[in-house]
Amino acid sequence: MHHFNIFIELTRLNKPIGFMLLFWPCSWGLAYAYSANQNTNLFIYYSILFFFGSVLMRSAGCIVNDLVDKDFDRKVKRTKERPIASKKISTSRSLFYVGVLCILAFVILIQFNFLTILLGMASMIPAFLYPFMKRITYWPQLFLGFTFNWGIIMSWTAFNGYLSNEIIILYFSAIFWTLGYDTIYGVQDIRDDEIIGLKSTAIKFKKNIKIFIAMSYLISILIILYLFNNIIGLNIFTLLLSFFALSLFYQVLNFKKDNPKKCLQLFKLNNISGSILFLTLLSINL
Repeated sequence: MHHFNIFIELTRLNKPIGFMLLFWPCSWGLAYAYSANQNTNLFIYYSILFFFGSVLMRSAGCIVNDLVDKDFDRKVKRTKERPIASKKISTSRSLFYVGVLCILAFVILIQFNFLTILLGMASMIPAFLYPFMKRITYWPQLFLGFTFNWGIIMSWTAFNGYLSNEIIILYFSAIFWTLGYDTIYGVQDIRDDEIIGLKSTAIKFKKNIKIFIAMSYLISILIILYLFNNIIGLNIFTLLLSFFALSLFYQVLNFKKDNPKKCLQLFKLNNISGSILFLTLLSINL
């Protein structure tokens, strides 16, 4: 039971917001693809596969991140008790878990077509490079956006077997969404990160963080409006899209950079935002 509890803590499975923020972009790609090819059984089957794939890859990513950052984590109040940083688990056992999780994720990946398998393999490169970004650039949140939303493209190609301009546009909307919410998340560590020399958009724009978050969310919404301009009108799609926009506006309105607890609450609200946009895309044909 002790090892199980450590595993749960190590993989953050007790904090589902992480894997849900990885899954929602996958669901967006599936919902958008489903609007053109209404194969309900395939949609449900792929949704299940992408959900479990998100859980597995997020779990593996957390372990890799903690292995890379263990020395930094020991100096940050929020992270110093993480299993690797606090030496509750060995590096070798942690690497073993990463291997098992990646093997299980690969078993899921090979259920898809060849293009999606290639895209999945390609995603491993930015996924394992991400932990190093905060050492070399003030834009690790942007890099996370490219990495975390890759599932939009994969889920689309899994369903349709080809790439399209439309799904790339939706992908860029998601990147700006991530840029906003992960900047909110990064505010919690500004003080410690500055002391130990780590970088983030929260630090780069710390004098105008609210404006930066607002602009990131605004660009995300404007891209969606551009993509679906022919659907906007008096319909369920527009109503739900309005709720998505309001959920982001609420975060900006209530953002307080001197209140880390509030920042975490607002960050977690993006689970609701992600689900709303999923329903929005699913309503295209209603």
